[in-house]
Amino acid sequence: MSELDSEPSGRNQSAEPVAEPAIDGRVVLDARDISRALTRISHEILERNRDAEDLVLLGLHTRGVPLARRIAARIEAAEGHEVACGALDVTMYRDDLRTHPTRAPHHTVIPPGGISGKTLVLVDDVLFSGRTVRAALDALADYGRPAVVRLAVLVDRGHRQLPIRADHVGKNLPTARSERVGLRLEETDGIDEVRIVELEGASA
Repeated sequence: MSELDSEPSGRNQSAEPVAEPAIDGRVVLDARDISRALTRISHEILERNRDAEDLVLLGLHTRGVPLARRIAARIEAAEGHEVACGALDVTMYRDDLRTHPTRAPHHTVIPPGGISGKTLVLVDDVLFSGRTVRAALDALADYGRPAVVRLAVLVDRGHRQLPIRADHVGKNLPTARSERVGLRLEETDGIDEVRIVELEGASA
């Protein structure tokens, strides 16, 4: 999902990252916390997938992609062999294109060997309504038929609008709808942190 994964009641926001980094609010996860969460997710994935050779990680644009690469690197270090890792763009599969027609697509990168018959783990940054994940499941149909699809997210903030649940969660972070989750990563923003920010104009 987006860096600022929040949706006003009754309307979906764009999943694209906001140009200005989140600088307000309170830090709830720092770089060390994020590293520990990704290490825990990596171990959980390995525990459920003893044969990492059939494992494929696909990061959801934008910040799910570097997170997937970090998880893949941790699994590779533990297993001693490369883990297939790619990127999935869900722009054209979202159900809010009519309200956000200017969203720019990204590149989907499917690792050599494809995804059919593989254990596929989708990696996203923040799980909120579940609509980005629904779009990702629709997109997968164009690239193959995995044996199983699982979901790993760094942060689950609740407020689901669809019956979607993550298999691997770095941090469950209860939030109010008057708040947004601001996620920044070293690869895209120069710093690792998660902040909770009060939406402008929200009542105290």
